[in-house]
Amino acid sequence: MKKIGIIMGSDSDLPIVQKAIDVLKEFEVPFEVHVFSAHRTPVEAKDFSANARANGFGAIIAAAGMAAHLAGAVAANTTLPVIGIPVSSKNLGGMEALLSTVQMPSGIPVATVAIDGAANAALLAIEMLAITDGTLAAKLDAKRAKATETVLEKNRNIELQFNK
Repeated sequence: MKKIGIIMGSDSDLPIVQKAIDVLKEFEVPFEVHVFSAHRTPVEAKDFSANARANGFGAIIAAAGMAAHLAGAVAANTTLPVIGIPVSSKNLGGMEALLSTVQMPSGIPVATVAIDGAANAALLAIEMLAITDGTLAAKLDAKRAKATETVLEKNRNIELQFNK
């Protein structure tokens, strides 16, 4: 099975990124986690990205806040799918990171999830791997079925409470 690379621009992003790590662990998908900055360690970020396919990765998740150039810098150096997580900030709430991550030039795509949407980033990466991995596809189906049942149970409880 291919690995998922997780890169965060700063270790302060770890509380957000932890949600992606938890999902990957739940699905037993191998991963590596790194701290590389598009601005402070551009050579290391480039080297990781340029060699990711050869090193067994199937997709890369890149989390960054504020200027949030990390996902774009990673995508510029690989043809693997890159999923950007815009990280919230105290100044602009993450809107600056969202816009920076989502506004990529034609030819260098970055899939972008919600601000602080690390769990969805991991699920999207897993869906990408599941295109050719039936075991992962079955696990995704089971998770969706469980989520459906959870919502329907909540609906039954609300109906009993209010629809007498």
